[in-house]
Amino acid sequence: MSTHRITQAIRIRAGQTPEMEHTTPLFLTSSFCYEDAEEMRAVFADEKEGNIYSRFSNPTVQEFTDRLAALEGTETGFATASGMSAIVASFLSFLKKGDHLLACNAIFGSTHTVITKYLPKYGIEYSYVSTDTSTWEAAIRPNTRMIFLETPTNPGLDIVDLAAAGAIARKHNLLFNVDNCFATPIGQTPIDYGADLIIHSATKWIDGQGRVLGGAVLGRKDLIKEVYLFCRSTGPSLSPFNAWILSRSLETLDVRMERHSANALYLAQALEDHPAIASLRYPFHPAHPQYDIARRQMKNGGGIVCFELKGGLEAGRKFLDNLKMLSLTANLGDTRSIASHPASTTHAKLTPEERAAVGISPGLIRISVGLEHRDDILADIRQAL
Repeated sequence: MSTHRITQAIRIRAGQTPEMEHTTPLFLTSSFCYEDAEEMRAVFADEKEGNIYSRFSNPTVQEFTDRLAALEGTETGFATASGMSAIVASFLSFLKKGDHLLACNAIFGSTHTVITKYLPKYGIEYSYVSTDTSTWEAAIRPNTRMIFLETPTNPGLDIVDLAAAGAIARKHNLLFNVDNCFATPIGQTPIDYGADLIIHSATKWIDGQGRVLGGAVLGRKDLIKEVYLFCRSTGPSLSPFNAWILSRSLETLDVRMERHSANALYLAQALEDHPAIASLRYPFHPAHPQYDIARRQMKNGGGIVCFELKGGLEAGRKFLDNLKMLSLTANLGDTRSIASHPASTTHAKLTPEERAAVGISPGLIRISVGLEHRDDILADIRQAL
């Protein structure tokens, strides 16, 4: 059997039942049975492999996790109920009172809330740094335990140099935690740059059709064991049904991302000189300020295009209201193209100053480019502009 990760994401499966089914069945069960009391004792004592309770493990969930770990090139992982539960698990499994988190300031709004509102309640300190890694070492403290970042960032599509960030983490013996949601493992594999933990909101490109929530933390076995122990006690495990959907989705992630990224690049090239647009950003567009880094560490530019409208907030509202085909919704990474206005939605809880610091201006529009014909996507955006 081929060991290529794309093949593994399709062919890894839970054990076949006596029914000899081709597609893995959905193990929709809360608990599992044993042949006798001794087997039950041995499984509970961790002397024998086996399932106990679907909050701990489940064959359907494990299949999804194993497939995603194969794509990311990690030893193992743990699947969670959402991307945010994966973020929280990656923090609280390793950070304790008195520890310090160094985080890139260009991050998802809910992640910002967790870092600034909830981590301090547990005595965990934090500092924000810009996407320029040359400033990071000066911000490291004696109690710094972890570096956390997204790349490309949400929503401004800043690119953080993973090789530089990984080198800093290794030099200072820090856990290197990367949210890889926007790129997906098809676009980049952070483990190649020394990442210890890789986070996903599987709700986005991995599901790809806007159906279910899910998340994952991936990495070395010793680290994921800590995540598992935290999650089995606190309960943010992925449901078997959602895992079954997401596992099927991984079988098409490679071909979907090929089309998403091709459509997105076409859109960026077609809109770059539009008179209503003040600026446009896409990782594989030469005008992107970190274009060289993106080309070096990413295999494609991903499926998100951002642009700043002339006219600010009011122009943004008019643009959204004029769209006829694109969806207005909180999600991204769907087969259907989606337009959003981050300043009033996903990043509304940030102050105007905080939004400005990470490039979220009043007129910023984020397009999640879908799988529709590229000319139809472009036509709807043009008529709305």
